[in-house]
Amino acid sequence: MAAFDSLSARELAAAISAGDLSAREVAEASLEAISARESEVQAFLQVTPELALEAADRVDAARAAGDVLPPLAGVPVAVKDNMNLQGTRTTCASRMLESYESPYTATCVQRMLDAGCVPVGKTNMDEFAFGSSTDTSAFHPTNNPWDATRVPGGSSGGSAAAVAAGEVPISLGSDTGGSIRQPAALCGVVGMKPTYGAVSRYGVVAFGSSLDQVGPFGRTVEDVALAMDALVSGGRDRCDSTSQEVEPVFARALSGSVKGCRVGIIPSFMEADGLTSEVRRGVESAARALEEAGAELVDVELPHLDAAISAYYVIGPAEAFSNLARFDGIRYGYQEPDCRNLAEQSARSRAHGFGAEAKRRQMLGAYLLSSGIYDKYYYAAQKARTLITADYAAAYEKVDVIIMPASPMVAFEHGAISDPTQMYLSDMYTISINIAGNGGITVPVGLGESSGLPVAAQLVAPAFKDERLITFGAAVERAFSGADFSAPVLGVAPACAGKGGELA
Repeated sequence: MAAFDSLSARELAAAISAGDLSAREVAEASLEAISARESEVQAFLQVTPELALEAADRVDAARAAGDVLPPLAGVPVAVKDNMNLQGTRTTCASRMLESYESPYTATCVQRMLDAGCVPVGKTNMDEFAFGSSTDTSAFHPTNNPWDATRVPGGSSGGSAAAVAAGEVPISLGSDTGGSIRQPAALCGVVGMKPTYGAVSRYGVVAFGSSLDQVGPFGRTVEDVALAMDALVSGGRDRCDSTSQEVEPVFARALSGSVKGCRVGIIPSFMEADGLTSEVRRGVESAARALEEAGAELVDVELPHLDAAISAYYVIGPAEAFSNLARFDGIRYGYQEPDCRNLAEQSARSRAHGFGAEAKRRQMLGAYLLSSGIYDKYYYAAQKARTLITADYAAAYEKVDVIIMPASPMVAFEHGAISDPTQMYLSDMYTISINIAGNGGITVPVGLGESSGLPVAAQLVAPAFKDERLITFGAAVERAFSGADFSAPVLGVAPACAGKGGELA
């Protein structure tokens, strides 16, 4: 099926429902694309042909029996490897969990399966989601489908790259400080982080429990909307105390109008150090597109945004230290042999099982939670969080959404950023949304005029107003509908090459 990598999830589901394609044909086409492209992209840690073909055959049997098919029946999906799926390993790209077999299926994954999706594999990530490049994976880095010498972003880089490479039409990632939106921007796909609590985290290995949120990647805003409807269908998950009731209205929001709406721009963000000119121009083009569609552009300021990165790198490591303490080398996970006692076994297992960045974050978290330090830094970070959340709330009294970059730069080369603190700045435009708990979506708007790599705009909305992200994201997407975001790994010359952030 040669057209597989050019069809959206909606188109594939419609073709399967109509009988123009079988779910098995689609699953086989996805598996063939993975086989053909993985040597260059390396988006997957585990491919699951048996699970995929079994699920596809169930869809085909249901159609043959005359059953009404669910909305994403037969659509291949890839899942970030920090989400449990029974019949697979869940490694979090770490030696610590290299052999860990999923004992159950995460709620978010199960809801995609209930919507008819076919699971083709588990995608690579930064170890335990600690990173912005997917280079910290214990097993191998993932390459950007636009240029194999460059990173796909992180920590959900494998999920973004799998969609960009045409291996799957949709995938799931998790976002703690930008881990969906930043790789989506770098790979030229759509990525959405819903409001904290909109999607269940049950069965997802925790990094920062007050920050983590699951969301989808897709080739189009429509595909992301369909995935969001699947993720929230079934209501609040009783297995996740932070889960909230969210109506599946995302597909309906695609036809919404932005006319008469107000779009906020943060001038200080658009002039920040580190923001490249090609990214700035791309975001400005997206803002003009919304203005031409009838929206009003309004300047807003968020006075405490400068504290976001500092607050995040206190709260995040503190929660990571607490969450990763369970990987002690005794109960499960990697176990160092030939130790004299449990203390030695735990120490040696953790030293071997965790990579450098995982150790760095846990050590920082241990320090920040220590006596005498906790009051000085952790309390201050939580106070900053309150102020940042209040800043966003005040801004949303003036505007319906805010537009900003998702990443300060296009995809950078593997190893180009070796200083951890510089790597942390890759998330300078995404972290504050996790701090406040709001939702955000990244939409590609062109290719950089100097780099020829994808440039994206990020839209953020008030808490539990995530349907606005779909409406505004779809409006931006329509404005750039003449641009082809087919990555070179597909063998297609991008139609928007050289256009930068200009309107199509």
